[in-house]
Amino acid sequence: MTEGADLGPRLGGVTNRDKRPLAVFDLDNTLADTAHRQRYLERRPRDWDAFFAAAPADGPLAEGIALVHESARECGIVYLTGRPERCRRDTLDWLAAQGLPEGPLYMRGDADRRPARYTKLAILRRLARTREIRVLVDDDELVCADARRAGFTVVHARWAAPSGELKAAQQREGRT
Repeated sequence: MTEGADLGPRLGGVTNRDKRPLAVFDLDNTLADTAHRQRYLERRPRDWDAFFAAAPADGPLAEGIALVHESARECGIVYLTGRPERCRRDTLDWLAAQGLPEGPLYMRGDADRRPARYTKLAILRRLARTREIRVLVDDDELVCADARRAGFTVVHARWAAPSGELKAAQQREGRT
């Protein structure tokens, strides 16, 4: 996962100047409701282009959005998603449209197909070298389990409707 150089004026990088702990948030089914685009994962073969192209129409998940705002009172905010880098502009626009607090956006490389639990844990460990990670909020049970085993505090986001297709995509196909 990469943090692009062009994060726009709203989303800056994690700096050492800000010593507040970090609250790290997943996007899909944590902040963004992906239910309307699940149909693209139910097809064989899965239509990944359509799945990601539909992301700008995701509705916000109130529980996740409220938790970001609450966390921003004491923490720096980081967005950590399994979405591919090619979705950066749409993702930044979506975050801005929701009025979410500023924070860097870490995304999966376009060709990276490792399971989310590996890519996200690597980013968390890198961030933890210079800043305390107060909490990770993610819907993926394997990401949550691995992060807990690594010593991170985790909130398992269970407020979106579960999707077996999305779970398979996250864990077996390394797509989101």
